[in-house]
Amino acid sequence: MSGFGVDESYLLSVLQSLISIESINPSLVQGGSGESKIAHQIGDYLDRIGLEVDYQEIDEGRENVIGVLRGGGAGRTLMLNGHTDTVSITGMDIEPLEPVFRDGLVYGRGAFDMKGSLAAMLAAAKELVMSKARLNGDVVFAFVADEEYASVGTEEVIKEYSTDAAIVTEPTGLQLIIAHRGYAWAKVEVRGKAAHGSLFDVGVDAITKAGKVLVALDELEGKFQTQSRHPLLGRPSVHASLIQGGTELSTYPDYCRIELERRTLPDEDYHTIEAELNRLVSDVASSDRQFDASSEVFFYRPGLEISEDIEIVNHLTNACQTVTGTRPELIGARWWTDAALLSRAEIPAVLFGPSGDGAHSPVESVDFESLKTTARVLAEVTSSFCG
Repeated sequence: MSGFGVDESYLLSVLQSLISIESINPSLVQGGSGESKIAHQIGDYLDRIGLEVDYQEIDEGRENVIGVLRGGGAGRTLMLNGHTDTVSITGMDIEPLEPVFRDGLVYGRGAFDMKGSLAAMLAAAKELVMSKARLNGDVVFAFVADEEYASVGTEEVIKEYSTDAAIVTEPTGLQLIIAHRGYAWAKVEVRGKAAHGSLFDVGVDAITKAGKVLVALDELEGKFQTQSRHPLLGRPSVHASLIQGGTELSTYPDYCRIELERRTLPDEDYHTIEAELNRLVSDVASSDRQFDASSEVFFYRPGLEISEDIEIVNHLTNACQTVTGTRPELIGARWWTDAALLSRAEIPAVLFGPSGDGAHSPVESVDFESLKTTARVLAEVTSSFCG
């Protein structure tokens, strides 16, 4: 079994303090406070543990905080990465900022996604320092902003910090995620011709023309349902997310915009989605001479797929075996994480974290026992990989 323990009271008090700080992503929710306050709270913890502390300002009220535990200088380096922002607290069935520990679960917004993991990172850092673990390589503890929207936090981190591997501590149920899907956000702008509602021979209805795009998107989704599946990730998907058009009831609408999300497999890149959407619009236009539209992929994040044989996978698997007595399952995830950005920056990244439930939901909780295990595994794998 592992020689690393965990200070349970410290872990719980840190988690409760982090949950009590409102860190809603303002890019998602107007009026959200952002991540500066929680970043400085974490920075205080890192400073008290004895790590070097650095802040990266992302925008007003938005910061990353990074703690560096220096090794002897001759070993492999490792990054532990977790995000500090949350989604909205509106409409929750629990008090979102008043954490409650009951029946082995800690409740509150962000408890599961992912302030529990942040507390486990801090508890692991504390254990490594207190136990005087011999590390040859540096350990970078990156607490980042904006993962819930555009991941500008991790983009800032990789401008200044590079390590030999990374573990993103998103909740994984104590399993090891080595692949996840990516996504693209795109829009189709359909142009019609404005006219009085009585002038059917003049007006061109951009909204009904846009309906043909919706039908084509539904047909594309149907094709995805029948294609071969990725062994860990299943199939890609597409859905229409937002639609806007028209001015008043008695006027033919001259414009309609559809915004959509395309979830991708790791081998599908920006150009794949761009070409796919261009074909879709072109096919609609070929059957309707009045159809006038353009498309654009305006945001893209790649998927993740890491070999089972890379060193960080082996070290993390062995650490789980040491701590829990069992080897974790290697799995995939449908959702996206900052691990893809790290891997694209030549920092091989995997995911490992606690169990719980209710991410983005009215009731959110993290399993405290799994948090203790997460902290011990993080200390163990850090000691092994950087030792």
